[in-house]
Amino acid sequence: MQLQELIINDIKPVSITEVFSELQLLFNQLTYSHIPIKNEDIYIGCISETDVHCFDGEKPISDCKYMIEGFFVRPTTNWLDVLETFAQNNTNIMPVLDTNNKYLGYYELNDVMSLFNETPFFSEPGGILIVEKGIHDYSFSEISQIVESNDAKLLGAFVSKMDNDLASITIKIGNGSLNDVIQKFRRYSYNIVSGIEDDTYIESLKERSDYLDKYLNI
Repeated sequence: MQLQELIINDIKPVSITEVFSELQLLFNQLTYSHIPIKNEDIYIGCISETDVHCFDGEKPISDCKYMIEGFFVRPTTNWLDVLETFAQNNTNIMPVLDTNNKYLGYYELNDVMSLFNETPFFSEPGGILIVEKGIHDYSFSEISQIVESNDAKLLGAFVSKMDNDLASITIKIGNGSLNDVIQKFRRYSYNIVSGIEDDTYIESLKERSDYLDKYLNI
């Protein structure tokens, strides 16, 4: 499915000349975090439900233009950038404007997320592995080489967390032994954050620890 097919146009931007009670009524009927606002026929941004309920219902929206957030995407914006814009603006509705800045409609967050669920990262069988290394020490070319050198297939990888000088990379691996890949990552000085439930290295350490405890208790 093309992203543009997900554009919905059943909600038109509310005029900035309307009063806040109009927006409050809309929010009571909808589940969206924001509602688009227009000045005459020009989209100027969105206003959040949280902000709307802070004002007297008879107050005109035009008196509080500073509360309007000007986020939007184009029909040509790829779905990853659309998701990023959703996240940056903490919204579940995303206005779509054409190249002439004409309002075409909006995306719903759940609809765009469904495209992510259709990618091989989620739809194909495989193992999930999270590794950790210094921000300046890891590379995706190295990660690909580690996975593929073990006759495994790399189905996807992304940086899922950055904390101080460490980056966590989430990897999905198909058609290969997760344990073999884990051992290879260790040899390249990656810390294994998750995926160790099937890790023979951890099991081996546990067995040795159990044996040592038994020995010391004799």
